[in-house]
Amino acid sequence: MAGSTVPSKVQESPEGDDVARRLLDSAAQLAYDPATEVDWETPLDKEFHGASPEWSSLYGTAYWGELTEAQRKELTRQEAASVASTGIWFEMILQQMVLRDIYMKNPAGAEFQWALTEIAEECRHSIMFARGAQKLGAPHYRPRRAVMELGRAFKTLAFGEAAYAAILVAEEVLDVMQRDWMRDERVVPFVRTINNIHVVEESRHMKFARDETLKRLEGAGWARRQINAFVVAVASYFIVTSMVNPEVYRKAGLDQRRALAAAKSNAHHKSMMRSSCSGLMDFLASARLLTKPALAFYKRANLI
Repeated sequence: MAGSTVPSKVQESPEGDDVARRLLDSAAQLAYDPATEVDWETPLDKEFHGASPEWSSLYGTAYWGELTEAQRKELTRQEAASVASTGIWFEMILQQMVLRDIYMKNPAGAEFQWALTEIAEECRHSIMFARGAQKLGAPHYRPRRAVMELGRAFKTLAFGEAAYAAILVAEEVLDVMQRDWMRDERVVPFVRTINNIHVVEESRHMKFARDETLKRLEGAGWARRQINAFVVAVASYFIVTSMVNPEVYRKAGLDQRRALAAAKSNAHHKSMMRSSCSGLMDFLASARLLTKPALAFYKRANLI
């Protein structure tokens, strides 16, 4: 484990706050360098899954029952790589939004310094995910072109609570599934290490995103909450529905059309997503960001 380069104590400033200082202290005490922590040298052992089978988009379907164990393992490896690739895409959006948010803030402040620390961690995560997907034998999965362009607009225009709440949704959805994967001995060891690093460091990012969302919403009126609740829900829908690229089925040697149909109607996977997001939905409700239009998108994404 490598120590963070961030000093454990930062200069007091009006723009700093207790949450940012605590997060900086945490990063100073507990940070990882994936370049040395992850076993990149050992060849991929195809006797392992890439993710917990129960999180596969086909688990519990009739099609899953027909697959050989080797096909199931290959599918979970491709799905894990697809989730990692989606993570890279959104982490790039996140970094740009956070940089824009702190552009005019005091560099001596704890909030400014924490934001740069978070960006540094996200950079390491993106490289880690890229190397992990490559080692899993996956191609470069990415969201559909239309979604990529929507992401380009979102990272340019989103600000305040809309930006931080969307960051929170993406991080929390990944967090729950990765907590399962990192403890699962059926999952290939280097992926478990990747998940453990991400879970530990993202816990700080989620704390900051929750705090910033609530702080930015202080004094927000009805119209502002309605607009931002809708924007966050739409962004969440496209993030979640982009996690498993349709090409994973073809790459795993499956009938893509049949796999897509089975995944679309998979009650088990929908249940897993809903149960994993209960805490997140409680938070959004407490922040009054679960409006009727927003709920429609969360339901379509099987998050509620």
